Amino acid sequence: MRTILHIHIPAFSIAVARVSQPALRDRPVVVAPRSERALVLSVSPEARKEGLYKGMSLSKAVKRCPELTLLSPDPLLTERAGRALVETAARYTPLWEPLGPGHIWLDMTGTGRLWGRAKDTAFRLRQEIKNRLYLSGTVGMAGNKMVSGIASKFGSSQEVVDVVHGEEASFMAPLKVGVVPGIGRFGQRPLLEELHITRVRELAALDMGRLKLIFGRQAPVIHQRALGVDFTPVYPGAARPVVSEGAPFPEDEEDDQRLLGALYTLVEACGRRLRKRGLFPRKAGLVIRYADQVEVTRRVALARGSPWDFDLYEPVEGLFFKVCTRRVRVRYMRVWFQDFSCAGPQLSLFPGPPQEKRARAIQATDRIRERHGKTAIYYAGTA
Repeated sequence: MRTILHIHIPAFSIAVARVSQPALRDRPVVVAPRSERALVLSVSPEARKEGLYKGMSLSKAVKRCPELTLLSPDPLLTERAGRALVETAARYTPLWEPLGPGHIWLDMTGTGRLWGRAKDTAFRLRQEIKNRLYLSGTVGMAGNKMVSGIASKFGSSQEVVDVVHGEEASFMAPLKVGVVPGIGRFGQRPLLEELHITRVRELAALDMGRLKLIFGRQAPVIHQRALGVDFTPVYPGAARPVVSEGAPFPEDEEDDQRLLGALYTLVEACGRRLRKRGLFPRKAGLVIRYADQVEVTRRVALARGSPWDFDLYEPVEGLFFKVCTRRVRVRYMRVWFQDFSCAGPQLSLFPGPPQEKRARAIQATDRIRERHGKTAIYYAGTA
């Protein structure tokens, strides 16, 4: 049987800032850019009690909580703290997977002879994080990733929440349906309006026919998750590298030409990083977030592993037209590439001159940008 730990440090960027700024402790704090259209990126527990939440507009948050303290994003500090947290946790097992800043899964299966009981290890790890990094968090412990991650959100900062093997369904049953991955805030609406379902136990009791009406092909997976079943392995951090670029729009955008120009800019940025690292992606993905906070994600397998912009852009452009179908303005877009090979694709027996010329043009563009900056040269379509 597997034993999975999940380290959860709430509002990680705020917790890190409070280490060097003790005056921020016990105060409502949010992290957000300083602009009129900014959205809240992180919320302290005190601010959450005031009704603030991640993704809320900053202007609305300030009106709701006049005593709010605003922190500007500090990605470098958050990244350094995240690396220190990973280094501390990775000492206990070679199988660890970072979910995001302040969130790490650790597979402790088979480490009993080295560290003793997994629950004792969880207490030791939590205490070491507090002593070394001055960060307090909860550790969830269960037989799978999903339940351990959910358990870590329901304890105090001084606690290890242990879900005993075989009791996953009992643990999940009284929780609100929103905790089940794949449902989220927007998936709850049809459940509440059409079926009057609020708890996981009510979701688990539904027959497959009703589940398919709401979740379609995802219905069997949702049913398993409602019962506390999850077979996803813990992936080592280096096993799933991702090259990703994302950007918010200065104003919510609906013009396809401008959106496609921004999309190509993101693909270009990813392509430069891929060529620099000698990586050849076999999968790509696109995330679009609309102005009403609805987020849509699509993935595609690349027929040809290539780091060249003209090979990367076409499948991603196809994803764009599959994703961007709503009559709502777009606020944010992100592109990523993964599943890399470090050797180039097989060369064509008769390489086409147009592709060779395009590749040489891209290489020349890379050299110009390295020497004179990213904005020294660009394609007309991205202007």
